[in-house]
Amino acid sequence: MRLVVVGSAGSFPGPDSAASCYLLQADGPDGAGGTRTWNLLLDLGNGALGPLQRHVAPASLDAVAVSHLHADHVADVVVLGVMLRYDPRGLRAEPLPLHGPEGVAERLAQLSGRDPATATTDHLALGTWQAGRPVRVGPFTIEPVPVEHPVPAFGFRVTGPSSVDPGRTVTLSYTGDTDECAGLDELARDADLLLAEAAYLETTPGAPRGVHLTGLRAGRAARRGRSRRLLLTHLVAWNDPSASLAEAAGEFDGPLDLARPGMVVDL
Repeated sequence: MRLVVVGSAGSFPGPDSAASCYLLQADGPDGAGGTRTWNLLLDLGNGALGPLQRHVAPASLDAVAVSHLHADHVADVVVLGVMLRYDPRGLRAEPLPLHGPEGVAERLAQLSGRDPATATTDHLALGTWQAGRPVRVGPFTIEPVPVEHPVPAFGFRVTGPSSVDPGRTVTLSYTGDTDECAGLDELARDADLLLAEAAYLETTPGAPRGVHLTGLRAGRAARRGRSRRLLLTHLVAWNDPSASLAEAAGEFDGPLDLARPGMVVDL
């Protein structure tokens, strides 16, 4: 399994990064006796469709997994729909599978202005996450885990074949947006890589609980769950990312880094 960070900015695109978007790739059976590379996208926030095209042709995506319906995680699904409708390079034989929380169809219609000429759902096969019901996409198994955020939100435990140790199955856990909760602990448990948001700092004045993690809380979850590696993401423009990293390092002594656009991690 390979992670490509497309966008790691939190709340809105920053000067150097699109909002949340992560590409997972793994080789697996193609259904015709051969193998191919499968492409799974975790979130497609505002500004992310542009840099995504540096890494993969969007029409070749096999599925999109949306953690929640805030714009910085889902907005560019609308312009992806425009691409799939009008770009002759984007024609597909079948609609692109997309899973999201309840209400995803209504949210996409809202974001598109309910314009039938640019409706996205004609080009998407929509599904709704249900806790405890994994979704298979080629060699990937996606387990949606409810987390704590002001709107319905999920993190994902994604298992698939290792790209560095043939025959081994690895787990990447993505928190989406969340504060500390039972779901976060489930995501962190024995993860080969915990991709954790860290939008707040412990010193952020007036930061509410029940919305976002800090580097400290992400590090604490990784340590508690015995995650083998921690990657901090959803980094907001008004914080110093080195402060988030320092908070996490105070709690987690394993491999630790900041997610950066274009970063590739092989698991």
